[in-house]
Order: sequence, then structure tokens, then C-alpha cells
Amino acid sequence: MANHPQAPQGPQGDHDPAGNTQMFRAFVDEGGPQPAARPESKGPNLRLVVALVIAVALVAVAWLAVTG
Repeated sequence: MANHPQAPQGPQGDHDPAGNTQMFRAFVDEGGPQPAARPESKGPNLRLVVALVIAVALVAVAWLAVTG
């Protein structure tokens, strides 16, 4: 049987059973693959448009109440 350095060696061996965990943690700590950034919208935000329409409607209703 070939002597593989990552194969479990048993109680007399010097194999570190946490080796894979340590390698995984090192991978996670250095950043790993990052999720893609969300592209920013160039157009107006829908919430902003709706808020402006409501604001204009409220001003119009208030103006009609005062002048009418």
C-alpha cells in the first residue's frame, strides 16, 4: 500500500485530523469567491416617482381646498 501523506495514519501517525478544516477556514478567511455586485439602476427609482406623484397630488388637492 502506498504511503499517502493525507491518508489517516492511525494513533501512531502524525496525521492532523483537523487539517481539512484548517484548510477550509484559511480559504474562507482569505475571502473565497465573492457574489456578483448588483448593478446600479441608471433610471429613476420607482419609489421616488410614486412619492413625487403623491406629493404633487396632495399639493393640488390642498391648493383646490384653499382657493375653491
